[in-house]
Amino acid sequence: MKSLNVRVQRMSSQIPTFQQLGWKPFFQQQLSLEDLTDYSVARVIEHHRDRVVVISEQGQQSLTFTVNDEKICVGDWLLFDDQLRVHRSLERQSLFERKAPGSKVSTQLIASNIDTVMIVSSLNHDFSLSRIERYLTLAREAMVEPVILLTKADLCEDADSKREQVQELDSMLEVHTLNALDEQDIKSLEPYCRNGKTIAFMGSSGVGKSTLVNNLLGFESQQTSGIREDDSKGRHTTTHRALKVMSNGGILMDTPGMRELQLGSSEQGVSETFAEITELAQQCRFSDCSHGSEPGCAVQRAIKAGELAERRLHSYQKLLKEQALNGATLAEKRSKDKALGKLINSTQNASKQFKKGY
Repeated sequence: MKSLNVRVQRMSSQIPTFQQLGWKPFFQQQLSLEDLTDYSVARVIEHHRDRVVVISEQGQQSLTFTVNDEKICVGDWLLFDDQLRVHRSLERQSLFERKAPGSKVSTQLIASNIDTVMIVSSLNHDFSLSRIERYLTLAREAMVEPVILLTKADLCEDADSKREQVQELDSMLEVHTLNALDEQDIKSLEPYCRNGKTIAFMGSSGVGKSTLVNNLLGFESQQTSGIREDDSKGRHTTTHRALKVMSNGGILMDTPGMRELQLGSSEQGVSETFAEITELAQQCRFSDCSHGSEPGCAVQRAIKAGELAERRLHSYQKLLKEQALNGATLAEKRSKDKALGKLINSTQNASKQFKKGY
């Protein structure tokens, strides 16, 4: 292919159209005449250490890239040449990222160009409002519509109560309680899986993501396993992120369970997730109010009046502090990397000039 036609017909029943893959005018507008004539376009469906698997009009292909290439993640749209080498990626419409696990100072890309994220939490020992708030912050920072799925409803005696607790986080939030093995419950998710839309599943191990993925796809794409009965901890079954095409034309992504989800620079995401606290803070007497013992604190006044849960404030303060600390650390690393890059380029240029006798 040397030209891009978003209305291209399937070359076979196994090859989705660009429209089904999520192609939008946003991406089309980024292409130049040279791009259209010299390169092919594809979407990343799997990411490995030294290659990416993509779907293009030629079907599924494996592309190579070097460590010096820009960061690529599942969901990206790429341009590649006839030698199956990545030329460049297109600007993303949305991006999920987090601080890399552990003490490593770097950002880990999770997925890009997602339309809706299904935040999955089971209604057993895994249930945690604070963890759900963390995922909501990630989604809102990425500017992606979040939907909460509370699984294992058939095994929970107070499913409705827990659903109400989640709904109280945001009255506009879509919240579903379901049994991942129930056909009718699965059908309730189909409106989110429209043709050309990309949905992602995120949550801890063992909450039922892979079961949901398999039932939406109609075949066993991911292995599933049970959970330990003593603590409801999940067994890790999904090992890598991958995009799958659903029979109705939607795109579905499953992600490995995240045992550690540290926020990077997510101030906007925190602000939107805790919108009521953000609004109350503007009414505090002091602009730098820490919402502790300061006089005229509107947040503490709301807590005492029973209008705001104290747990909610603690979660807000924890995430705000975490993102500020990690964001500053990442910004410092980027600054140092940029300075080092300039030094290396300067040294290389000086060496070239010396060899030329200048």
